[in-house]
Amino acid sequence: MRNFVSDRVQTIPPSGIRKFFDIAATMDDVISLGIGEPDFVTPAPILQAGIRSLEEGETHYTSNSGILELRQALSAHLGRLYGVHYDAENELLITVGVSEALYLALNAIIDPGDEVIVPEPSFVSYVPEVVLAGGVARTIPTYVEHDFQVTGADVEAAITERTKAILLSYPNNPTGAVMTRERLLEIARVAEKHDLLVISDEIYDQLVYGIEHVCFAALPNMRDRTITLGGFSKNYAMTGWRIGYAAAPAEILAAMRKIHQYTIMSAPTNAQIAAIVALESCDDEVEAMRQEYDRRRRLIVGGLNELGLTTFEPRGAFYAFPSITASGMDDSTFAEALLQEERVAVVPGSAFGPSGAGFVRCSYATAYEKIEQALERMERFMRRHG
Repeated sequence: MRNFVSDRVQTIPPSGIRKFFDIAATMDDVISLGIGEPDFVTPAPILQAGIRSLEEGETHYTSNSGILELRQALSAHLGRLYGVHYDAENELLITVGVSEALYLALNAIIDPGDEVIVPEPSFVSYVPEVVLAGGVARTIPTYVEHDFQVTGADVEAAITERTKAILLSYPNNPTGAVMTRERLLEIARVAEKHDLLVISDEIYDQLVYGIEHVCFAALPNMRDRTITLGGFSKNYAMTGWRIGYAAAPAEILAAMRKIHQYTIMSAPTNAQIAAIVALESCDDEVEAMRQEYDRRRRLIVGGLNELGLTTFEPRGAFYAFPSITASGMDDSTFAEALLQEERVAVVPGSAFGPSGAGFVRCSYATAYEKIEQALERMERFMRRHG
């Protein structure tokens, strides 16, 4: 038989993250610094709300857009944190994680051949999702010397007559970088000058350290040309609940909702009910988790630097992104050797794009004691190879 798989899908490589997880799963005594998932259990009030919803028979579809009470709570939440206001009925959509929100955003705006600018290193799904939507991803590198922040000049240099949107992700996965307000304003001016849309993935917005997160849509004149993506997986330790959202001008959101209707129907009902409690009652729990991440952040960054694995200071999310130049290896060889020799799993930086080469991603969303053990193992490794 002929090959029935589309050319578009065949051009997309498998996730560079999964390879090392699959190897680690066959090994004993592995400490994983690879997975980007909170090790915390979902806070008790959220758990109880989800359980209660099941016990009370809340097991049916919701409206396509999501439970109105959740959208109202989300509208109030975004207004309170960032001073940006969305109409709960027409400008907010509850999705199956932020991954679905990204899929909807790209498919709603891209015509074949349209270009989307993607600063990298970037999360592994960004470029493939642009391709799957029929677009062309025009990647631009960022550099540790600039704290992995993209500049307005970088973006403007990548614009062509086919450019339709800029895809931003700060706080950043994998680098932990956070954009300053000044840098974001540069990009805002470029977007306005060239009449571009901005898709801003802000899934880690509440996990920042010593600084404030700047919501891109809250910048002057940016609300109506921004699709804000967010969710509950990281801030509220709700990865398995699969609950996210998109906030956008009504016309764009209506297009996203149309795709959502035909693809998903609605996000999980009990997760939506639990998310209401997350927004309205769990600020203290989020802050407690953020403080613990900060404690781990200081441990891992200091430890990696002491080992000669030079690491700039991440100011958001829960990732460190050390250079492995001192080892004399490329990032894939380093990650594989570290896993085989010392049972520590990290992700090669090149999994996040060519500009990630020479780095590895180390997640500190794992217990403090585990990070200490991992650093001890990495010290042995670097004594042999560094």
